[in-house]
Amino acid sequence: MLETLLVWDVELTDTFGGEANYSWVRRDQLALPQDASRRQIVTAAKAALGLTGTRCRTFETGEGFELRPVGSCTVAFVLPSY
Repeated sequence: MLETLLVWDVELTDTFGGEANYSWVRRDQLALPQDASRRQIVTAAKAALGLTGTRCRTFETGEGFELRPVGSCTVAFVLPSY
């Protein structure tokens, strides 16, 4: 049987006053199994954005995730693509 994949949109941008600023942005898409765990999704998103090995505070935002790299004025968003 074929495994169902879910596409995730990921983006990394800078912040100004703690809020997303979008003066620059790096975007990518991930195709992960629909039953992927939170850890698998966040790990794949960090790898796609070049944040592997960077500590991040992770927040669940409804269907997606917000990643705040520690010591950096950036924020990443991971959202399912419909």
